[in-house]
Amino acid sequence: MQTFKENSLIYSLSILYIVLSVFLIWNQQAIFTLFPITLLAIYFAIYYTEYTFLALAFLTPLSINIEEYTQSFGLYIPTEPILFGLMIFLLMQQIQKNLIPKEVWKNPIIWAVSFYLFWIFITSVTSTLPVTSFKYLLSKLWFIIPLVFFSPRIYFKKKNILIFIWLFVISMSIAIIYTLIVHAGYSFGEKEGHWVMWPFFKDHTIYGSTIAFTTPLVFGLYFSKKHTPLVKMILLGLIFIILLGLYFSYTRAAWLSVVASLGVLLVIKLKVSFKILASIAFVTLATIFFSWDAIQMNMAKNNAEHTTEDFGEKLQSATNVTTDASNLERINRWSCAIAMFEDKPFVGYGPGTYSFEYARFQRPENLTIISTNFGDGGNAHSEYLGPLAEMGFFGMVSMLLIVAAIFYKSITLYIRWPEDEKETRTIMLAMILALVTYFVHGLLNNYLDTDKAAVPIWTFCAAFIALEINLNKRKQVKKLKP
Repeated sequence: MQTFKENSLIYSLSILYIVLSVFLIWNQQAIFTLFPITLLAIYFAIYYTEYTFLALAFLTPLSINIEEYTQSFGLYIPTEPILFGLMIFLLMQQIQKNLIPKEVWKNPIIWAVSFYLFWIFITSVTSTLPVTSFKYLLSKLWFIIPLVFFSPRIYFKKKNILIFIWLFVISMSIAIIYTLIVHAGYSFGEKEGHWVMWPFFKDHTIYGSTIAFTTPLVFGLYFSKKHTPLVKMILLGLIFIILLGLYFSYTRAAWLSVVASLGVLLVIKLKVSFKILASIAFVTLATIFFSWDAIQMNMAKNNAEHTTEDFGEKLQSATNVTTDASNLERINRWSCAIAMFEDKPFVGYGPGTYSFEYARFQRPENLTIISTNFGDGGNAHSEYLGPLAEMGFFGMVSMLLIVAAIFYKSITLYIRWPEDEKETRTIMLAMILALVTYFVHGLLNNYLDTDKAAVPIWTFCAAFIALEINLNKRKQVKKLKP
């Protein structure tokens, strides 16, 4: 039986929904009637918080950015309103009673993320566009506070990590099937492949990035344990759908990020020591440094086009900086980011300001057929150079610290985890490889300001934190046993 408190909340939300809907329709803003529905989601989050966190896994790949309809501001429905509601609710709960276990605060991932948020705040104060920067900070808070600081409580139950991954893979498969059906109507043409994933994804680059992220996860589910014939057939079907979607995403960075994850898988499985990896990295960097002129000459001779039908030539076109407009525009954006950093090296121009500031840093020789004189083309196309331009040197350092903390803690946790627990180890490895695909892709694009990347990535951070706390507690219990 519902309590008086629950009934009062339901009646209040219903009245508010009706009043707000009438007002919005009267003002010819019917699309905003979707907002009051989130009030119901907030109610659900209050009384069924655990299920709300898990539901985000299914909702994220199918969320829709209302910017396409309102032409005013971007907001992913229903994920971001739910996350905002969770943030407010959990912070209120934190004031009344401590929800965050003290062990969470000891994790380096939390330290790195806290420094990242702190530096966003500092550079928002010094920003050239403070309102834009504080809006950017707010959007980061409603992703990070619920997902990183509070959700480890949810993932103390290992089964919830599996549920999250299953829901995310299934939802992503639905988005891929929809896209493939639409794409088939255009004979899988490459030009059409840039937008057929709408309205779930803005373009093929973020679509391809998310598919690449999902690829290790579906293989992890398949190899994690012995499944019944029915589950095995379902997983094989999902693998086929995801690989088909990956190919027809026509996203070279996504393809290369999957290849990179396979390289990391090989390194982990072969247990290559850090000294060997450091030596290889040093030799590689030294070779690139001393052979840079020759490399530039070879890249200048590369005329392979992304529009070719040959898969090998598509990959080769990733280094074409002579005629490939997409590659040339990235170089233009990166050059602008570096120039912005040189102009304001310590605090940058402010979080979220790149798209408003980079136009005047464009050099005529770097402009391409897809460049715009007003600089309204988007972001820095790099998860690392973007913070460098917007938040200065420590902005990029804060992002690199997050990446380093994530991989250090996740890989060492995987190594420490008992080898007889195959399912957990396999899922952890799949999560690590999924993160590899994103942060390698982050060299060429940046999507952490969208729910498509932020929800799974920050959730995996929370999952690793929870798993480490569980492992440490188990070891303490063993020590206490006589």
